[in-house]
Amino acid sequence: MPKGILYVESRPSSPADIAEYHRWYTGTHIGEMLEIDGIVSARRLEPLAGDGSFIVLYEIEADDLEAVQARMGARARSGEMSKPIGVQSDPPPTVRLLRELSTHTR
Repeated sequence: MPKGILYVESRPSSPADIAEYHRWYTGTHIGEMLEIDGIVSARRLEPLAGDGSFIVLYEIEADDLEAVQARMGARARSGEMSKPIGVQSDPPPTVRLLRELSTHTR
């Protein structure tokens, strides 16, 4: 079964919004994303030093990665997904759907 990653790079809208930003991501948005058929895990990452974007990696296991992306869009348009809280919109988050080419382990 093809695997993919939805890569999302975002920032809080301001230093004052950082707690709300993290609360929304962890307490609301990740759960909403994991309800979408095909999304099997989520991992949040932060920069080690100083200022920088936060990253979320959503692992997808599905035959049709674009169909999973379409389900995300449909849920957002229907209001089933919450609106982002504390997320910078200018510039907007970077979102990329990536297909796995190979896996290597040690």
